[in-house]
Amino acid sequence: MSASPPLPPLREVIKKHGLTANKALGQNFLLDTQLLSRIASVPGELQDSEVFEVGPGPGGLTQALLQAGARVTAVERDERCLPALQDLSDHFPGQLQVINEDALKIELSELFDGPFHIASNLPYNVGSALLIKWLSSPTWLPAWQSLTLMFQREVADRIVAKEGSSAYGRLSILAQWRCDAKIAMSVHRSAFTPPPKVMSAIVHLTPKAQPDGVNPEVLAKLTQTAFSQRRKMLRQSLKGLPRGLDALNAAGIDGARRPETVSVEEFVALARFLSA
Repeated sequence: MSASPPLPPLREVIKKHGLTANKALGQNFLLDTQLLSRIASVPGELQDSEVFEVGPGPGGLTQALLQAGARVTAVERDERCLPALQDLSDHFPGQLQVINEDALKIELSELFDGPFHIASNLPYNVGSALLIKWLSSPTWLPAWQSLTLMFQREVADRIVAKEGSSAYGRLSILAQWRCDAKIAMSVHRSAFTPPPKVMSAIVHLTPKAQPDGVNPEVLAKLTQTAFSQRRKMLRQSLKGLPRGLDALNAAGIDGARRPETVSVEEFVALARFLSA
């Protein structure tokens, strides 16, 4: 641990650097240090572990991760936040690398040689896109060991939803066919500055073995087609997909069912047939 003076409270950091949350970048600053420490504990022991963070802003979660002993690579698009992150880097020498870039353009394989965790209070406007990117690795198991991610509660519910619920959909399947997914904690809107209009939640995902014989690109296309008009029966949705109706017959799935009633395992069976 650093022997330098204690870091100032996050509110003082924001005031010092004249930071305000940028709606265009999906920013909402989380300042509760106890809550940030709880989030940093979700992945488990982080001492000497590599962690990737997107959108650190003034560095609240970053600080909690660094205090847990992690080596953090943080990607921050907002140049206004860089001086505050530099202060953190100075306080935790050798533990923090900051990249001023758009996270969607980052290839993680170019940043890490070994295993790492991803932990982020994701900007609301790119959260789902980043999750899908990380779940779509062509090689599996992925290099990341866990995802600990803040989402709007509605999105978090979609990630962990089971078939038959209104929240169940494409994101549920893409997350759960390769990962164990759970909501680790809820986060009240009042914890943020400024408070968003919606509640939030921390989702924790850990990779598991991919089912055999399934092409991830095929599953992605299948779920996109099936849920593009979720009120339609499957045979209507899939008739435009090559061999789609054959897949239903081979998997023994009634084409009159709607996609939200079809389990992850059944979608995997359909994708396995279409991948052959």
